[in-house]
Amino acid sequence: MNAPAGVTRRLTELVGALRSHGVRIGTGETVDAAHAMEALGLTDRERLREGLAAALLHSTAQRRVFDPAFDLYFPRLAGVPEAGAAGADAPAADAPAADRAELRDRLAAALADDDTALLARLAVEAVDGFGRYGSSPGTDGWSSYQTLDRLRPQTLLARARDDVRARTGAAGFTDRLLEDEIRRRIEAFRALVATEARRRVAERRGRDEIARRAVAPTVDRVDFLFAGRDRLAELRGVVQPLARKLATRLAARRRRAARGTIDLRRTLRASLSTGGVPMRPVLRRRRPVRPELVLLCDVSGSVSGFSDFTMLLVQALHDQFSKVRVFVFVNRIDEVTGLLVRGAADPAGLGARIRAEATLTGWHGSSDYGVAFGEFTERYADAAGSRSTVFVLGDARTNMGDPNLPAVRHLCERARRVYWLNPEPRSQWGTGDSAAPEYAGLVEMYECRNARQLGDLIGRLLPV
Repeated sequence: MNAPAGVTRRLTELVGALRSHGVRIGTGETVDAAHAMEALGLTDRERLREGLAAALLHSTAQRRVFDPAFDLYFPRLAGVPEAGAAGADAPAADAPAADRAELRDRLAAALADDDTALLARLAVEAVDGFGRYGSSPGTDGWSSYQTLDRLRPQTLLARARDDVRARTGAAGFTDRLLEDEIRRRIEAFRALVATEARRRVAERRGRDEIARRAVAPTVDRVDFLFAGRDRLAELRGVVQPLARKLATRLAARRRRAARGTIDLRRTLRASLSTGGVPMRPVLRRRRPVRPELVLLCDVSGSVSGFSDFTMLLVQALHDQFSKVRVFVFVNRIDEVTGLLVRGAADPAGLGARIRAEATLTGWHGSSDYGVAFGEFTERYADAAGSRSTVFVLGDARTNMGDPNLPAVRHLCERARRVYWLNPEPRSQWGTGDSAAPEYAGLVEMYECRNARQLGDLIGRLLPV
């Protein structure tokens, strides 16, 4: 590739940042991206963005990671990166602060005209004028929150709307559409301000560090316990692809298991006709039996996203097992198997149906594993048998209650296997009201913080 060394380095740094966030990029894709950059050039930044995305990414969901990382390594208004000391894209440190009223007037006009180029320049001016904080090298920086708080672009909606209305005569339903469009432009401007502030911080502290801390991970690496509503919605979207992958893996394991292991005695006996050479190994044939699966899910507020996602995954895998029974609890336990639709996943309604129809709480609404396990052994003792694999889903935080270890021990004696998937980091097991170490002494407990870990564990632990 005939390109300046700084440009080549930024491409490889971008690839490294994407890989660190879970985007799988091979050497061939990196070479393709380099060829795309050489063909597209650096003058049209958005065309370069789309070209690199086409070469490096495998799905549109990865744009959530790619776009912020691209903005760090190929910032707006950049010429040839790092040709000198600060680079052509670095703002002057002593640039004067823009006048707030005058900048708001220009911003209102740009919003009314939908002038994207002017909005980008105004974002740079706004961060330069209102985003700096601190006065010493260790504490100074740039803040998009401070910039937007001082500029308050959301208050310009009416002014921009009236400007467009005066020119076009929009009214009624068209006026409502116009307001929605201007809101979209304001959000786009807010994103430009955030990108500019992040870029300036990266120039000061290092792009790799900011990319590691400020760029959101891919959806399969998002921690269940910290996922917001929008990220949980994305997570539900990966249920079916993950279920198909796991179903294929289980089917392959089942085919291998059905062939059986070598019966040494019968093989040696058969080899007598060939002079003792075992030409045809004799296998112990296994009778294929579909296993049974039992889920015990804590659906209290702290871990509900984790439990909901896991139940959806098991729901999508429903046909792989002869029997699936699902129980949910907070401080009371109830069976919700009838709320799962066989052979399909219902991400929109499953959690709502469970909370509306199941009896989950008694006199208090906090998790009580001891009471839940006790009720399970009393009311549903027949659910776990010699063919059953039991998965317990929860953070093992008992709110200082009795963990009821005898009930867990009884469950382990009845079931074929018992596994515990804990969405908390292993370093937090045993802290505060966590009874994880006590439970881990009786059952196999695994850290399961995101969809990638869950897929690996389910694929490895599910019986065949």
